[in-house]
Amino acid sequence: MLIDGRSGAGKSTLARLVAQRWPGEVQTLALDRVYPGWDGMDAGVELVRAQVLVPYARGRGGRWQRWDWDAQRAAETHEVSPTGALIVEGAGLLTPATAQYADLTVWVGSPEPSRRRRALDRDGDAYRPHWERWARQEEHHLVRDAPDRLAQIVVTVP
Repeated sequence: MLIDGRSGAGKSTLARLVAQRWPGEVQTLALDRVYPGWDGMDAGVELVRAQVLVPYARGRGGRWQRWDWDAQRAAETHEVSPTGALIVEGAGLLTPATAQYADLTVWVGSPEPSRRRRALDRDGDAYRPHWERWARQEEHHLVRDAPDRLAQIVVTVP
């Protein structure tokens, strides 16, 4: 399952709720643990596509490397088991290149004021100076990839 949406839309909450109710083994991966810095949306998505989604779709385990936001560098590597369900969530995730590896694709939409409030309440001053910078990458993704049209399910969060 791939869950995409703009920052603060509710992707992580939806992924957590689905995982809690999943009937069996489920792994979750949040792209905010992978993006290589504030300008790394596309790079993070490509890393996950190549190193997690492709191997997982072929029945092999994948791996991803955590981005240390404080040190601004890659950190430890994490394994993805080839068994059980996999839920990946993150802004920029749903593209023509990633959708082909998903059994289910979801777009989470929410109005900008609500998203901004939730994101800044969650991440506070660490995110505040980067909101516009990240939003520009999201806008580019929306125009280029039309993730809401690639989604099989569209969820709207007020």
